[in-house]
Amino acid sequence: MDKILIVYYSRKGENYWNGSIRNLSKGNTEIVAEIIAEITGGELFEVETVRTYAADYYACIEEAKAELQAEARPALRGYPDCLDAYDTIFVGFPNWWCTMPMALFTFLEHFDLTGKRILPFCTNEGSGMGNSERDLKKICKGATVEHGPSIHGAEAANARGKVEGWLKTLI
Repeated sequence: MDKILIVYYSRKGENYWNGSIRNLSKGNTEIVAEIIAEITGGELFEVETVRTYAADYYACIEEAKAELQAEARPALRGYPDCLDAYDTIFVGFPNWWCTMPMALFTFLEHFDLTGKRILPFCTNEGSGMGNSERDLKKICKGATVEHGPSIHGAEAANARGKVEGWLKTLI
């Protein structure tokens, strides 16, 4: 593979987990991003918002819904200086209301992604990729957006085999 960046947004703390709420010390998407980095040697970049979402899971998803409805672009704490060195960019996220968290829209729209290969991966508790791949194709103009895996969040820690299988199809 080429020079790789793994960009991800992940939620620590209260998360929906197999039908109940569980407090996670590390978000599911972060776990999968780390697996990808370990296998590919890619560099990790965690997308972080300036404003912290509510600690309560249900309050957080209402905030996420309001951002989606408003087509908000939340301010981010930072960005890589440049993406020119990267040919392949993995984009990881939890499924929030059938797409990516709006923070990833902010991040991706910040850069010219022409000529980049975008490889999405999504963690969720049963909702799959939703509209995220379609949304990525809209905002990543000039990039090649490929199909990515949907990983059950409660199984993220045991997803290495699934991730390896997916990565083998990319080479």
